Amino acid sequence: MIKSHDVRDLNLAKAGRQRIIWAEKEMPVLRLIKERFEKERPLDGVRISACLHVTSETANLMSTLAAGGADVVLCASNPLSTQDDVAAALVADENIPVYAIKGEDNDTYYSHLTAALDHTPHITMDDGADLVTGVLKQRSDLIPEMLGSTEETTTGVIRLKAMANEGVLNFPVIAVNDSDTKHLFDNRYGTGQSTVDGVIRATNVLLAGKTFTVGGYGYCSRGIAERAAGHGANVIVTEIDPIKALEAAMDGYRVMPMVEAAAISDFIVTATGNRDVIDGEDFAAMKDGCIVANSGHFNIEIDIPALEEMSVEKRQPRTYVDQYFLEDGREINVLGEGRLINLAAAEGHPSAVMDMSFANQALASEYLVHHKGNLATEVHGLPKNVDREIANLKLAAMGINMDELTPEQAEYLASWEVGT
Repeated sequence: MIKSHDVRDLNLAKAGRQRIIWAEKEMPVLRLIKERFEKERPLDGVRISACLHVTSETANLMSTLAAGGADVVLCASNPLSTQDDVAAALVADENIPVYAIKGEDNDTYYSHLTAALDHTPHITMDDGADLVTGVLKQRSDLIPEMLGSTEETTTGVIRLKAMANEGVLNFPVIAVNDSDTKHLFDNRYGTGQSTVDGVIRATNVLLAGKTFTVGGYGYCSRGIAERAAGHGANVIVTEIDPIKALEAAMDGYRVMPMVEAAAISDFIVTATGNRDVIDGEDFAAMKDGCIVANSGHFNIEIDIPALEEMSVEKRQPRTYVDQYFLEDGREINVLGEGRLINLAAAEGHPSAVMDMSFANQALASEYLVHHKGNLATEVHGLPKNVDREIANLKLAAMGINMDELTPEQAEYLASWEVGT
């Protein structure tokens, strides 16, 4: 009997199953972990509530956790990121309860978070810390039974570290985002490709020869800058951190304040994890026809309320384009309602990078189970040996070999007595 769920249409399941199978071919590391989980069942009896983007890659993670014995429930971490056919396939084919509908309103979104917490999880799995926030604010009754949580994204880690600093975090959290096999690859290569893909799908506007501003220069923004430059755009970076600003300049990009960049940019994309990266002052200076998008987790990076207050008319010339007309005749185009453009208008990260990210999620869950009661109530990283295990599995899947230290080299590196 199918458990309770809230998806758009179970008749979409067949199409979703094909999409899941297609993604699985590009996820060899997760496939190997699933094979081991099926044999060892390290998650037997563990209830996991996951709040992630409901995509074909996430479906393969859910299957892996279930293969390890976990009782899994999934809800969406963003109202526009759900692939409805994938959600239907998880319910119909794998009996995994899913609460996610693409385009759901805020009330529905939060009711889905509630449904995930009603699962009384031992582990929450977040992309943005919404489930942890829900536990701490509304469902503290769940805390005594919780083993901990895992967090997928930079924005969530920022929120969780703030909770830890304020002393309100009551269980350990594994910052999956901080693993090298996650942020060095998912954030840079995944976000870079999928964000530019989303901008192009939403607009069909040529990037070559255009001025393309990236808000921030963390790993996500670096990837966006690289891919935009690869399309022939002239890239500007805005930053608040002098080290990152210097690095962007050394990488060949112009660096300037957002208000200056706004006046000359054809595209502006934010990816910082902070709010009001583009604000009313920037809109007031913005070039006519500028296309604005966000690839940070929450839609607060662009101050859309300020833009709405400044505008005299709003149109939607394309599905993911909101066109705002200002009193002076300028038009500003906001993509995907300011939400994650790579998931609102495109399909998110390529499966090959999510393979490593979700390998981290699966092994982080296993780590929480194995270290039950022994982890401090703070934000932890996965051990480096786990990170290296994932990297080795990925290299093997790609058919790549590398050198190994000789005994003499290992001895040299471990010694301080050998001179030049």
